Amino acid sequence: MPFMFFDPTTMVLLIPALVFALWAQAKVSSTYAKFSRVGNRAGLTGADVAQLILKDADISVPQAWGEARGAQTCNIERIGGRLTDHYDPRSRTLRLSQDVYNGNSVAALGIAAHEVGHAIQHAQMYAPLMARNFIYPVCSVGSTLAFPLFFLGFFTGIGPLVKLGIILFSVAVAFTVLTLPVEFDASRRALLALSRGGYLSEDELRGAKRVLSAAAMTYVAAVAMAIMQLVRMLVIADRD
Repeated sequence: MPFMFFDPTTMVLLIPALVFALWAQAKVSSTYAKFSRVGNRAGLTGADVAQLILKDADISVPQAWGEARGAQTCNIERIGGRLTDHYDPRSRTLRLSQDVYNGNSVAALGIAAHEVGHAIQHAQMYAPLMARNFIYPVCSVGSTLAFPLFFLGFFTGIGPLVKLGIILFSVAVAFTVLTLPVEFDASRRALLALSRGGYLSEDELRGAKRVLSAAAMTYVAAVAMAIMQLVRMLVIADRD
């Protein structure tokens, strides 16, 4: 075979992205650890501020979980794990990790407000979020099948399988790229809501911003890694 998949020259494309990803993960962990020890003066928990910001946005929280219906409702649920916080658009549910849900740290309020930002995006039909949700089914399949098809096509010499693997992975890359405006906008909304509502003071807001900025770098790193992986696939396909 004229060109082996694990050619060291193509690995050069991934090493900088991998180093960046490791740095970003370390940065978010250390920043979260620092500001998770800094309590907010108002004594609010992540769950408290989530409900307050949702109310400010005219989004109601049902008394009983699972009753969220329509654009102007959102469930809030406590889940296990660390930094597992997320918004589920399928059930309109805001899921906060225990440390964020019950926590009263600057980090907890920043993260809770960020996830509420996604709920507000959904309620307002924010275009990048809706586009990302639209391609998610294809992306979930594509990210699973892309590499097996690419490997199979490469090692058997079946060109169409190689091309199909690249196309499917390209959809996954598009999903990752669309994540950037969604995440940056959610953080922007979070800091604005925390400031307008008076839920954090100016110095506390700076701490929350540092937490959210560090988290944003993990998404930038994910995009860099995905793009470099796609470029690597294209290089391999071109040399085959």
